[in-house]
Amino acid sequence: MSNILLNVDDIHTAYGQSEALHGISFQAHANETVAIMGRNGMGKTTLFKSLMGILPLKSGHIQVAGQDVSKDESFRRVAKGIAYVPQGRMIFPTLTVEENIQTGLQSAPSLRVPDEIYALFPVLFEMKKRKGGNLSGGQQQQLAIARALVTNPKVLLLDEPTEGIQPSIIKDIAKALNEIRRMKGIAIVVSEQVLSFAMDVADRLFVIEGGRLVHETARDKTDIAHIKKYLSV
Repeated sequence: MSNILLNVDDIHTAYGQSEALHGISFQAHANETVAIMGRNGMGKTTLFKSLMGILPLKSGHIQVAGQDVSKDESFRRVAKGIAYVPQGRMIFPTLTVEENIQTGLQSAPSLRVPDEIYALFPVLFEMKKRKGGNLSGGQQQQLAIARALVTNPKVLLLDEPTEGIQPSIIKDIAKALNEIRRMKGIAIVVSEQVLSFAMDVADRLFVIEGGRLVHETARDKTDIAHIKKYLSV
């Protein structure tokens, strides 16, 4: 059995007549984290929305654990194993922490939040009765990851998870992602501009520029200066 959990094959996405992704192909394996690096406007969020079915593909194919999801609506992709933490987190500000996490459990037989979620994110246990809108940005990011994780995904997508978050919390999130991958053996794909975070979590790094993947490297062979040239304005 293949350990490829996400297979992205030559996908093209357009906004009207304007093509935004030009033949993106990559794979993410079980127990692997892949980082998609790039400046703003290079196609990271478009790629993630295409993977989730928020934007339709013009052409190409996406498979999750061998199942083709290329034409599936977003909720069907979730059922087949993709979870998505969007840029900006998009938690429900008027719901409590616990209620936010429970929204990810709607298809589960019980709305009880698994102990492992609170073990990964102890701050969420401490604040489970607090309204989501009263959390800091870093706490909201942890909440968004927890909500995605309770769907038991095979593939976890995180779009700009460090945006607007203080460095100490970024370290906590990196540690949690590494623990999630170790515990669950899932594939994690992050879009990112913070190279230090990518180096903490990713096995492989890709650079996206103008809707194309223009560079790929294993973490232990990464030329930091070369990647920084792509990320500099």
